[in-house]
Amino acid sequence: MNVLAEPKIDCHLHVIDPARFPYNPQVAYKPSGQEIGTPAQLDSVMAVYGVTHALIVQPNSGYGSDNSCMLDTIARGNGRFKGVAIIDFDATAADLRALQAQGIVAAAFNPTFHGVDYYKDCAPLVRRLADAGMFVQVQTEHDQLLHFVSLLEGIPVRVLIDHSGRPTVARGVNQPAFQALLKLADTDRVSVKLSGYAKFSQQPYPFADTRPFVDALVDAFTLDNCMWASDWPFLRATERQDYGPLVALAVELFPDAEDRAKLFSGTAKRLFGFM
Repeated sequence: MNVLAEPKIDCHLHVIDPARFPYNPQVAYKPSGQEIGTPAQLDSVMAVYGVTHALIVQPNSGYGSDNSCMLDTIARGNGRFKGVAIIDFDATAADLRALQAQGIVAAAFNPTFHGVDYYKDCAPLVRRLADAGMFVQVQTEHDQLLHFVSLLEGIPVRVLIDHSGRPTVARGVNQPAFQALLKLADTDRVSVKLSGYAKFSQQPYPFADTRPFVDALVDAFTLDNCMWASDWPFLRATERQDYGPLVALAVELFPDAEDRAKLFSGTAKRLFGFM
């Protein structure tokens, strides 16, 4: 089967539609030009690359905590989309149920944007997410994950690790934060997005210096707990990014079709209930 025909669930992308959903004037970074990715443009990309479903992640850029554009896209998506929302720390159990009814499966924590101190009072929300059967999605870089390990180990919440944990490549796989990430596999509640290589690689595509980290993640978590994502439409990319080469890179990393079936769709179907 041609790789374009292999069914895929993109587990990390954004919708950016300022014509229909104007940006929050209080948000400093406002995507423009090729960073804009409307639902119509997303439909076209999905059709070309065999993407049947997607997990839409609320971007800090442009919209901040206003989830309206994402929620509208999910509502119009005929079951193809679920979402990761920015959720207030004081959100109640009823608030979480209302979000779940709209297709939200997780809350986004992004210390790479807010810093770790921003999340010092997040534990009550994490407990409510656990009670609701939702996920907490964590995007950290360098050593930031170390500030969250005890929380994630101590509260039985399901966890999504964004963009391979964004390790510091120059420090190798033995750096403490990456080793802590690998140890989280023991909880059986943590899954990893094998994505975002451009965010931590020190090399251009195909990001060869990230390969040891990908291999270590797959060894620790197995492909039953790893998923593929594009990060489309590549907000704040420092150099040209395209969807097709990222699909091709997955084939290079995982030449076995059965392995790709897990990565491209199997794990996401099981975790998020895509039909």
